[in-house]
Amino acid sequence: MSVTATDVAVLDDPPTPAAAAGRARFRFLRGGKTRTGLLILAFFVILAVAGPWLAPYDPDAMSDQLLQPPSAEHWFGTTQTGQDVLSQILVGTRGVLFVGFIAGILATVLSVLIGVSAGFLGGAADEILSMLSNIFLVIPGLPLIIIIASFVEDTGDLLIAAVIALTSWAWGARVLRAQTLSLRRRDYVEAARATGESTWRIILFEVMPNLTAVIASGFVGTVIFAVLSEITLAFIGVADISHWNWGTVLFWAQSNQALAQGAWWWFVPAGLCIALLGTALSLINFGIDEFVNPRLRTATGSSRKVRMRVGFTPVARTTAPGFTPVAHTTAPAAPGPAEEPESPGTPSKEHSA
Repeated sequence: MSVTATDVAVLDDPPTPAAAAGRARFRFLRGGKTRTGLLILAFFVILAVAGPWLAPYDPDAMSDQLLQPPSAEHWFGTTQTGQDVLSQILVGTRGVLFVGFIAGILATVLSVLIGVSAGFLGGAADEILSMLSNIFLVIPGLPLIIIIASFVEDTGDLLIAAVIALTSWAWGARVLRAQTLSLRRRDYVEAARATGESTWRIILFEVMPNLTAVIASGFVGTVIFAVLSEITLAFIGVADISHWNWGTVLFWAQSNQALAQGAWWWFVPAGLCIALLGTALSLINFGIDEFVNPRLRTATGSSRKVRMRVGFTPVARTTAPGFTPVAHTTAPAAPGPAEEPESPGTPSKEHSA
């Protein structure tokens, strides 16, 4: 019996341990969502770093070209006072990303310190830290910033980032506490504890590496919240409107009734930048979720390609020279002692009877 290539399902050669480790290390970057999100985010980071030097005009400079549509001289048009909208967008990118990333870093540090400590230590420490998390979980961020801005003369980006971080770490701490509770009794943690490792060394080298993806996801979510909060505060006029960001552009456009005057170029670019940045961060967050949860993992993260046919057993393909597939067939059962094979010319017992 011959076996053809179409009679079996073919699996690729299993990868070597070094190749498998390399693929697992960069599996997160192979997803289309992750790559797209990182490219868009890198573009805005470049604008935030080089925006003031790339701006063709001073964003505060006025001219006699009032409320002009996009042209070769002003790519994004001008405002009611002749200010260049493109320069305002480029200069304002730095403030948006600064607040987002500073708030994300501070909130992530607080959530890791409090959430992981509460979940691993347990007992009275868990009760105190959990109560602290519950208190900050119900504190509203935007009203608190509005109250602080009413008492502080110069509400800068750093102050806004600190307040946003202070009011947004509690949710991440609760998630990390729950994950730590499921990890602290694992076999490798118990083995490290039995060998005499200190508590903080076990947390840093045994527990924390298994929480990396959850921490990264929480960081991205906090950055999204901080960016939207900063833009909202600038749009309603709570933040310092003398510092340019995308929310400040929308504030002046709304104050001067840009929509009623048909000056769509005044507010559409800022809205598109907000949408693109939010999309980039969301795509990165989706990529992290797919990397953490195998049920959400797409075919881009698979390391083996399978070509199956219904009804046949998968057979591993080998690259050894001279290898010929051999069909495994079932041999006929040998006749038992009480049975003897009948010859072709011998009538059966039923006919003889």
